[in-house]
Amino acid sequence: MTKVVIIGPGHPLRGGLATFNQRLAKEFNDQGFDCSIYSFSLQYPSFLFPGKTQYSDDPAPEGITIHSAINSVNPFNWIRVGNKLRKERPDMIIVRFWLPFMGPALGTILRRVRKNRHTKIICIADNVIPHEKRFGDKPFTKYFLKSCDAFITMSEKVMSDLRIFEKTKPAQLVSHPLYDNFGAIISKADARKQLHLPDNEKIILFFGFIRKYKGLDLLFEAMANVRIKNSGIRLLVAGEFYEDAKQYQEQIERLGIKDRLILKTDFIPDSEVKYYLCAADAVIQPYRNATQSGVTPLAYHFEKPMVVTNVGGLPSLVPDKKVGLVVEPNPAAIAEGILNFYQLGENYFIPHLRNEKQKYSWATMAGTISQLANDIQK
Repeated sequence: MTKVVIIGPGHPLRGGLATFNQRLAKEFNDQGFDCSIYSFSLQYPSFLFPGKTQYSDDPAPEGITIHSAINSVNPFNWIRVGNKLRKERPDMIIVRFWLPFMGPALGTILRRVRKNRHTKIICIADNVIPHEKRFGDKPFTKYFLKSCDAFITMSEKVMSDLRIFEKTKPAQLVSHPLYDNFGAIISKADARKQLHLPDNEKIILFFGFIRKYKGLDLLFEAMANVRIKNSGIRLLVAGEFYEDAKQYQEQIERLGIKDRLILKTDFIPDSEVKYYLCAADAVIQPYRNATQSGVTPLAYHFEKPMVVTNVGGLPSLVPDKKVGLVVEPNPAAIAEGILNFYQLGENYFIPHLRNEKQKYSWATMAGTISQLANDIQK
């Protein structure tokens, strides 16, 4: 049986990376592979983590072995974990790379593994050039990338960034699969009842961690537009602040939009995700820049139209006037996009969403990774 190890966050760590890794492990196991996850015993030192907690209260996923083994700041741990994996001789390691900070730990582990001259190492690169730049980004990224045999990216932007650093190794572009592990679609009425939201109001959704590049401040400016206010549209913000909330609170007061907002700014556990998506009329992604987004496949799964900005990989993921609307990243254009969505109506987008979502399967992701590994000569 082909043995696969995924290196990256897993339960009890929380967030989109852990969710992705666990769903991918399930896919490999369903296809007859022996797949486990090597996660972190320490992912970030507390002073580097912007949220309230790194850990989930949800139960562990069934049928997946998760080792909380990697300490991101302890070089002796990196050598120990690398030596352990080298001796285990997995046929394939799939390693997630999303932040240069992880480069030294993951690069050192993989260099130890490579000494067995057997294991093929495939990187799924979520970001190569980070959204927020820090000291050491380039050398840490270069150090990590040199330890991999091949790469998967989920947007053209990340592929382009990868080729700045790594020009020759094999790389494939694969669409981010749909998150289908948050449960089935439920009615809007039932979802709103669960969240204690009014049944007859126009409600749009901003979902996910709140960071500068995601443009929530632009969306707040759009919500202050006179036509938006007069239309009765309300914005549901569901996600935890990953930066100082004070600037947003001051902006809300300055714009006088408090009554137009529903703020649920704590971490949303996996068990509640479906209620927020299903309660909304549309999902808004007002990003200043983007590679790919985990929110987009969520919207596809729950068949929610999107209003997204014309940045990074978003326009290619959200065909304009089919599954959503693509607008420029400024408040006036975002407001116009929201109003246009309501003019067209939610039902206009549903047939396109149902057709387009067929492209995004976990089987395609796993199959592409396997083919890349098969093509690597050791």
